[in-house]
Amino acid sequence: MSNEIAFSEHIEELKARLKVIIYCLLISSIAMMVIPANTDFTRNPLNFYEPLIGLILRSIRSYILESPFLFYSLNSTRLELIAVEITAPLELYVLTSILFGVLVSMPVIAYEVYKFIDPALYPHERKMIYPFITSFTILFIVGGLFGFFILCPFLIWAMLPFYHIVGAQAVISVIDFYNVIFFTVLMTGLSFTIPVIFVIFVKLGFIDTTIITKRRRYIYAALFILTAIITPNGGPLADLALFIPMIILLEVAVLVAKKYEGIRERRFTLFPSVKYVKCNYCGAEISEGSVFCSRCGRATK
Repeated sequence: MSNEIAFSEHIEELKARLKVIIYCLLISSIAMMVIPANTDFTRNPLNFYEPLIGLILRSIRSYILESPFLFYSLNSTRLELIAVEITAPLELYVLTSILFGVLVSMPVIAYEVYKFIDPALYPHERKMIYPFITSFTILFIVGGLFGFFILCPFLIWAMLPFYHIVGAQAVISVIDFYNVIFFTVLMTGLSFTIPVIFVIFVKLGFIDTTIITKRRRYIYAALFILTAIITPNGGPLADLALFIPMIILLEVAVLVAKKYEGIRERRFTLFPSVKYVKCNYCGAEISEGSVFCSRCGRATK
């Protein structure tokens, strides 16, 4: 009965924490939609004001399109954004508000998840999980910033010459433009976390560093294909811009993972594996060399 009560209490706690997360997401998303970006509208309340999400989108657009990467001397080609569909601005407005609402809510989400799972973790599990989460988060943020400030302008810049070559106007759907930006930032952030996942797999004993050290040419080829998937419109130069830091991070991860391999080898030497045999009387498994069976108590020799 106590187990059932404990389980129901866990369910109630989970429901309560999910409610906090959902409410926080709703409030954050709505705030992005309605909070004004400035106080100019107070002087003219009848004039349509710019919401906070509008300021964010305008800042993203300005940075990408006015980046020094986008200077193209042959024809001064400039990228122009158009709506294409009548509902495109509204769709972008809502979806981007939700996206940044999730980003703003991440500290609350992380805290609620932490408070829910922390009591169930053993001390050695905490020592492994929390450094992993911290490293994963830091690398994801660094990768996302690299994708936005370096890779995204580079992608747009790399495509502009081809508009001039084929005689096309540099015009793109506003939805496609922001999809490229958000997809690139997300995938770059995730790609930067690959070394952390590799280290944790080595630490748990699922793989070892030889999977990379003995197959570097194949691993590097696979990573280059991955960078081509992440940057489909940037050409080989954009692929290299992402490929080089990923290789550096992976090599650092190999060095870190080798330390955990050394710890595993020392543990194996100090605590050799115990062999088990079956008791001749009751069939219970007992360690080899034991005089008495731990189940039936009879002598095994």
